[in-house]
Amino acid sequence: MTSNNPLQDLLTRVRACTICADSLPLGPRPVVRAQENARLLIIGQAPGTKVHETGIPWNDRSGDQLREWLAVDKETFYDESRIAIVPMGFCYPGVDPRGGDNPPRPECAPAWHDPVLAQLPNVELVLLVGMYAQRHYLGRERKKSLTATVAAWREYAPRQMPLPHPSWRNLHWRRKNPWFEEDVVPALRQHAHALL
Repeated sequence: MTSNNPLQDLLTRVRACTICADSLPLGPRPVVRAQENARLLIIGQAPGTKVHETGIPWNDRSGDQLREWLAVDKETFYDESRIAIVPMGFCYPGVDPRGGDNPPRPECAPAWHDPVLAQLPNVELVLLVGMYAQRHYLGRERKKSLTATVAAWREYAPRQMPLPHPSWRNLHWRRKNPWFEEDVVPALRQHAHALL
């Protein structure tokens, strides 16, 4: 059944996606949020277990940190008419034996990103959170490391802004790179607030 809203029809198909179901330890539960008038787009990695359980993106400590960087409350963050959330992988990919979660499944972005992003004509700022989003969207324009890419954020502005993942696992990176909180976060807040 289709509606008069092509984006919502598309998201219904995304949420029913099972293309990599056999590779997902907890089964498919695609998590994505968007409305046509969103002006800010967040492209992260993939849901963790808490997000998988609740179906709410960034519903964990990483989300708390990301909202702190943006200086927005949950009401604003989850207002799909302002902020679209389209991860590189829509489903929880499982645990990496070396620690943390597996990378986002490689099927999601090629199958769904172009059609979804084509339905988001008002996006003015894309946050590329973590190396997977940066690798996919910056391609040859990204630097040799995530640190160098984030440090060169002005080269990608005003359309894109590369960020480290806000996971607690990256606390050491943030302590080692104080310029991120001193220079990048204030610019991120200013740009985001102008759109929201």
